[in-house]
Amino acid sequence: MTKAELIGVVAEKTDFTKKNAEAAVNAVVSAITETLASGEKVSIVGFGTFEVRDRKEKQVINPQTKQMMTAPASKAPAFKAGQALKNAVNK
Repeated sequence: MTKAELIGVVAEKTDFTKKNAEAAVNAVVSAITETLASGEKVSIVGFGTFEVRDRKEKQVINPQTKQMMTAPASKAPAFKAGQALKNAVNK
């Protein structure tokens, strides 16, 4: 499902116009992004939890030169599905 398709589904299920549904979807995505950027978790009961995980610095091989190099430490967004979502998917 693309973002445009998601906006269409939200508009259909809520009787919003597509413009209002797009604003709602953008607001949710923006709120999640800003919260993760500040280092906090976002928990949606029954759906799941978005969080930021730290990745350690590690040694990797450059595929072009075949030489070892260091990949710097970084942060990565992660999602852990809630039990209700897992049950719905496995139905």
